[in-house]
Amino acid sequence: MLDGTAGQDLPIGFGFRPYRGDEDHGAMAAVRRGCAERDQVDAHSVVEGLPTAAEIAEASAKLEEPSKNQILVVCDGSVVGYSTIRWWQERDDTWLYLHRGYLLPEHRGQGIGSEMLSWAEERIRRLVKQHGTARTAAIGANAMTSEEDATALLRAVGYRRVFSLVELELGDLQQLPEPGDELPAGIRTGPIGTSHYGAAWRTVVDSYADSGFTQRWPFQDFVDTADPACWRAAWNGQDMVGVALCSIRRHDHTMGEVEELSIRTDQRRLGIGRALLLDGLQSLREQGATTARLFTGTANPHRSYDLYESVGFRRQNEYVRYRKPLA
Repeated sequence: MLDGTAGQDLPIGFGFRPYRGDEDHGAMAAVRRGCAERDQVDAHSVVEGLPTAAEIAEASAKLEEPSKNQILVVCDGSVVGYSTIRWWQERDDTWLYLHRGYLLPEHRGQGIGSEMLSWAEERIRRLVKQHGTARTAAIGANAMTSEEDATALLRAVGYRRVFSLVELELGDLQQLPEPGDELPAGIRTGPIGTSHYGAAWRTVVDSYADSGFTQRWPFQDFVDTADPACWRAAWNGQDMVGVALCSIRRHDHTMGEVEELSIRTDQRRLGIGRALLLDGLQSLREQGATTARLFTGTANPHRSYDLYESVGFRRQNEYVRYRKPLA
């Protein structure tokens, strides 16, 4: 149920209503399609693409109390926008409450986006009080650099950019460079089996030890989502020193994704990352993928995007992450 004041300043003919489940997924997908041209949405993005009704249903099912943490904007009975709230704890104990809103372009500029944002912030404050996380809570919002309307709105009400992700694409997996023989002596590579899961998870988690704004990743979550067909690791003797976790996209089997490329700190700049990356990309090709995507932080101190570009990846869009203090 919505708060009694929610949406009271919307233009005549517009209103908020709670998310109702299956009956809404098609309309929500239509909103996303309707925003695509104006916001220059990359339909194939692995960061924020153009979801189908089925994908929106999956995402909604993962929300806690979706009928309370997802609202729809209606105009004369038709859905013209929606907002979603989710939250998680980061490595530094910050509880991030993220809201994301979408509104058809023809209804922008009337204060509707501001009302959606106000609803989200008020709902987040209630959640923080309910969860007892006020000491470490922050409000977050996302926008692509191409989403000029959303960016202007967030900046106008005090959100600041804290980091951004850049997405890269390798357009033709048939054009991979040939792997060289540049691995250091004693290093070998190979597939990751279930007995290696603990070491692989630790390799990834440790690689984010000095990174800010990263979500906690429990080992059980790693196991629950494991898809090792295209996973590769590097070992020095019995010690795992790097991993490339690649997978085929579930809803588009022609596209692969490099989900993680992590090399132990003391083993970087030795050619291990490049060898693992090429090994993982070849595995994707063998599984039927024709293209591959990945994303990385623009402030990455290890300049990993230089490596990605050296094997043929090219930059697509930039995805900016904003935050605002709870108070």
